[in-house]
Amino acid sequence: MRSRKGTQRGAPPPARAASRFTRPHPLAKTHATVPAQALISTHIAAPEVGRALDKLAAEIAARHPAGAKNRLIVLGIANGGVHVVTRLQLLLQKHYPADARPRTGIIDISFHRDDIGRHPIPKEFTPTLIPMDVTGATVILVDDVLQSGRTVKAALDELFDHGRPAKVELAVLADRGGRTMPVAADYTGLVVPAAPDEKVTVVLHSTNPKHDSITVARPSGKS
Repeated sequence: MRSRKGTQRGAPPPARAASRFTRPHPLAKTHATVPAQALISTHIAAPEVGRALDKLAAEIAARHPAGAKNRLIVLGIANGGVHVVTRLQLLLQKHYPADARPRTGIIDISFHRDDIGRHPIPKEFTPTLIPMDVTGATVILVDDVLQSGRTVKAALDELFDHGRPAKVELAVLADRGGRTMPVAADYTGLVVPAAPDEKVTVVLHSTNPKHDSITVARPSGKS
């Protein structure tokens, strides 16, 4: 029986092209916007977002110092997690020598979402790109917002299609609460409480971090 990747189940995963995201990933050039008609209840400006990103990078480096035995791979969950990983990659350079920096990549959950029947996979999606074999490595999954935990569960399913990591951790920029699955982050930049009908929008600007922001808003007409 063949999997969706065209490889025989049980066979070792094919080698992946290496990537250190030496240039910003194309996805990092896009960022979400808050609809003009939305009612904003919380706005977190660039300085606080920057401190949250610094906190994530420092905590990751403290737990996984240079010279640790296990290989460290940091994977952004497409799409929002890619923006966070692109920024973390730059920040982690301050904590690691050039020859010991974590490898970074992308993990796509399109084929593992539990709402795939209601939201078909788009024609253009970001493929999973893992820079090295994950078997035996420590993998940190990264996302911009943590809510129900379903995205993380889908990312784990995709990750284990590629091998068996020694350990998997989770880093999120914003935890909004509302878990429906037993998922907790190992690293949290900010706790941003939001009601079920509110949307948390993370903007990580591709060229100017002064325009970064996190907003909590609900559609107009709701109070």
